Amino acid sequence: MPQVYGETFEQIEHAEQLGLDLCWFTEHHFIPDGYLPNFVPVAAAAASRTTHMRFSTDICLLPFRHPIRLAEDLAILDNISNGRMELGAGMGYASHEFQGFDIPISRRVSLTEETLQVLKLAWSGEAFNFEGKRYRFSDLRVTPDPVQQGGPPLWLAATSPAGARRAAAFGTHLLPQGPKSLTIDPWKEAVGDISDRRVGLIRGVFVTDDPDKEWEPVAAAEQYRRDVYVGLIKASQDHKSEVASRSVPKAARAPIPLNPLVWTVGNADHCVAELQELITSNGITDLVTWGGPPGLAPSVMNDSLTKFAQDVIPRLQPNVGE
Repeated sequence: MPQVYGETFEQIEHAEQLGLDLCWFTEHHFIPDGYLPNFVPVAAAAASRTTHMRFSTDICLLPFRHPIRLAEDLAILDNISNGRMELGAGMGYASHEFQGFDIPISRRVSLTEETLQVLKLAWSGEAFNFEGKRYRFSDLRVTPDPVQQGGPPLWLAATSPAGARRAAAFGTHLLPQGPKSLTIDPWKEAVGDISDRRVGLIRGVFVTDDPDKEWEPVAAAEQYRRDVYVGLIKASQDHKSEVASRSVPKAARAPIPLNPLVWTVGNADHCVAELQELITSNGITDLVTWGGPPGLAPSVMNDSLTKFAQDVIPRLQPNVGE
């Protein structure tokens, strides 16, 4: 694991040098391969080694975070990075994680919604009172203040129309984790004017002129990750729509799934065409690729990352909204 973390920081520095401007951290707990359980120390270290790259999460699992502690952590990170932090949040679905933290999974909605409310109050710059079903605070002034007025921008993951409407109600950006018709469309309908909102997606991208040779070890690692995810999903009876998609996309599949288990693999022309379709058809504003497949050193992705930055991104047309 020290090598994994070391190469991760080297990769983040490399990505910034290539001109990439956004880095997201994911979160899971109690996974045998050491999956990142806490983005806070990693984001702090990454922020200290960069100057302009922004950092966020897809996703931070709010039921496992005390809202005041999280508000303080993000405020400190925002100061360390001089205003480069964001927060992508969700309520989790893996039953073994709720068991590990001794939290009933039935509380995940209330814990998530109250934490979102408290974060906004904690970053207001004023003392506040809050009385909810799970948390109560009286005349509390959280310090230090974040650099960004009102605190780091908030994103919310959605797998269903209910989650999409929740993101709209809380005024957050959107992290769709399911089909457009169940996530993006109801979110847009609820928000109305989305001109100041963003839609973000993790999309594995592997740029290579020899996919038969170079993709093989990454594909094996991805199959392992897919098996872990699908096992968690099946055990939780959640995200049912996500189980059906393959981890390696087939040619001419339409529409391209909004699924973090799916990759775009091929030469620069193929990647540009597929990613442009994804961006245009779904209104994606922020696109992040995987940095290190499980079981492999993050550095195995660096050649692809370089081609992604130099040969693919400059040819993509950003989504300009509707």
